[in-house]
Amino acid sequence: MRKQAQVGQATVRAAILDGIAGRPVRVETEVQRGLPAFAMVGLPDASVRESRERIRASFTNSGFDFPMKRVVVNLAPAGLRKSGPGLDLPIAAGLLVASGQLQWDDISDVAIIGELALDGTVRGVAGAVSMTEAARDAGVGTIVVPAVNGREAALVDGVDVVPVDCLSQLVNVAEGIRPGRPEPLTLSVSSQRPGTPDMADLRGQPYTRSALEVAAAGGHGLLLVGPPGSGRSLAASRLPSILPPLSGSEALEVAQVASAAARLSGEELSGRPFRGPHHTITAAGLTGHNRPLTLGEATLAHRGVLFLDEVCHFSLEALEALEAPLVTGRAHVAGARPASLPSDFLLALAASPCPCGLGAADAACTCSPHAVDRYQRRLSKTLDGFIDIAVAMRQPTAEEIGGPPGESSAEVRARVVEARTRQEVRLGAGRCNADMTPAEVEACAVDASAQRLLASVGGEPGGDSVVERVVRIAQTLADLAGADSVSEAHAAQASTLRRRQ
Repeated sequence: MRKQAQVGQATVRAAILDGIAGRPVRVETEVQRGLPAFAMVGLPDASVRESRERIRASFTNSGFDFPMKRVVVNLAPAGLRKSGPGLDLPIAAGLLVASGQLQWDDISDVAIIGELALDGTVRGVAGAVSMTEAARDAGVGTIVVPAVNGREAALVDGVDVVPVDCLSQLVNVAEGIRPGRPEPLTLSVSSQRPGTPDMADLRGQPYTRSALEVAAAGGHGLLLVGPPGSGRSLAASRLPSILPPLSGSEALEVAQVASAAARLSGEELSGRPFRGPHHTITAAGLTGHNRPLTLGEATLAHRGVLFLDEVCHFSLEALEALEAPLVTGRAHVAGARPASLPSDFLLALAASPCPCGLGAADAACTCSPHAVDRYQRRLSKTLDGFIDIAVAMRQPTAEEIGGPPGESSAEVRARVVEARTRQEVRLGAGRCNADMTPAEVEACAVDASAQRLLASVGGEPGGDSVVERVVRIAQTLADLAGADSVSEAHAAQASTLRRRQ
């Protein structure tokens, strides 16, 4: 027999998603005598205000009475704008407790998140990882989450995760009848999983393979220039497979981003992300936008690779929008709810040598020198300052494509990891040669013969931006070779990698 609604108060702890971060929220519910009404305060947006009708229908279909009294719901703190349907379940729980239909003695130590369907089932929400983390940091011991979010919420240690499928299961949870903690998703810290792109597939491109290895080892921005069919996309897609494995904290960051974008699913979270947006994407699509807050490609590529194919076809506005993420590692979204989103990625670009794509070396190319110069300047005015390595690619021959495979990603990655380790010892944890300041560049150990070669490039180490880039690349080559100083051979190869041949 269902319990009739009474009058009373209840406070339920919850959380919302703010960017990719979770924010704790208190849902204060009061059922008062008076004409039937439902008032919600505390800066709820439209998706939160609409919860009233979802809750009403779910009560009816779950065997509960929706109180025919005056209901007031306050979402605290009042100054924080609340958005998303994840507050449906905590509001419903508060309403059940306040109306006397649910007895829950330890509800003050429980946080609840979830969206309600009209039939009372609980739907998944975006950002379960971050919201669970926020609840734990607020001192909550238990969090009730949608069953589909249980495994990702279980990634957060220090809090008991209780998955539920429907509203009526809250009765069992309140009575202490709770399922066991779900098995957390596997965080794959490896850069590569079976069946993913491997460097062994890149054949007939030894110079490109070397450039990819140097870019991964030193965190250098990379530009691949070549006609269609030269393997630019094939090469760029292999970059994540040779990057160092994710650390535990980095893997959790990747999981938070994937969870906030509602992209965290399956049995395992794969390693470093690879994002390759189409050239028609807008600046907001790259860095994120409000109304509602949506993650951009720069954030989805966090701790991975952002690949812009045919970069000269991207709008100038879109390319310029990447400047801030490349400098600060954060994408800043302006608007009514400004946000700062993590966007630390390795930039890889690809471009055709001319507007027609064939290049001057092809007799069929009809592009004028002026058209080629104007086409190439679209890049030089925007992202050229963030590109250390530029590679000219050609179409491999049939014999090269049919030849034996090259080194695997695992073999290349082992050298990259060793080089990164040397850099962290010299520069500090999490830093690589691409991050070196002018003072750190000047402090690099450079042989006398290498210094003479660098002088011919156009300046002394630390004194000219072009030379600084050459030294950064040369230092990466030295790290890959396990050398204690930059030799003339390292400087010569670095100078070659700087030129678009």
